[in-house]
Order: sequence, then structure tokens, then C-alpha cells
Amino acid sequence: WDKPIQDAILAFKGGEKPYSARYVGSMVADIHRTLLYGGIYLYPADNKNTQGKLRCLYEGIPMAMIIEQAGGIASTGLFNGKVGRVLELTPDAIHCKCPIIMGGPRDIGIVYDSYKAAGVDVPEL
Repeated sequence: WDKPIQDAILAFKGGEKPYSARYVGSMVADIHRTLLYGGIYLYPADNKNTQGKLRCLYEGIPMAMIIEQAGGIASTGLFNGKVGRVLELTPDAIHCKCPIIMGGPRDIGIVYDSYKAAGVDVPEL
């Protein structure tokens, strides 16, 4: 994971009310849990999967639509040189992939602050 993501994870785990990690293994179940109880869903790009691991067309974009309709934010993190919205991606292949960071504005704000501290431009919340 890139340094801003690592810094955001440290902020989540070291805060006044530390977050604990949960991973059901099903994106739908994990997003459902995030919608019900709050928190953040992260599946960022890494050195092995530089384009991310989740498929845009039938994982990333549909879940991004649900998250944003519920008042949350669906970001790609740093992907193709910029931080952007998942819903602004233009798939170039049926199985194209993208990194995913989804959650409420407060939690996404922490991730965006980490990117800002690293000198990366981020969208407004």
C-alpha cells in the first residue's frame, strides 16, 4: 500500500476510539456492514496489484453508486496518477480493475488528509 494509506490506517488504529479490522471476504457483505455500522472499506492497490484487485464494472462502480446514494464517498485512492471518484472511471475492458476506498465523509476525510500531507491533490468532500 502507498504511504498515505498506511498513514491513514495508523490514524484509524491509534485514535481516541481505535478502529478494529473486519474482513468478511465478500465485498457486498463488507459494504453492507459499513453502511449499517460505519467505518471504512479499503481495498487499495499494492505492489502486486498496481491496478487494484476489484473489477470496476461489477464490483467497484455498482457499490460506489450505493455508497454515494447513501451519503458516503467512493474513491479510488491514488490511481492512474490522481485521487478520484470510482463513478468517474471509464472502464476500458470488461474485466478492468480499480482500487476501492469507500465510507462516510469523516473517514474518507482522514484518508484524503493523508494524501494532502503527501502533496497529492484530492477532490473536495
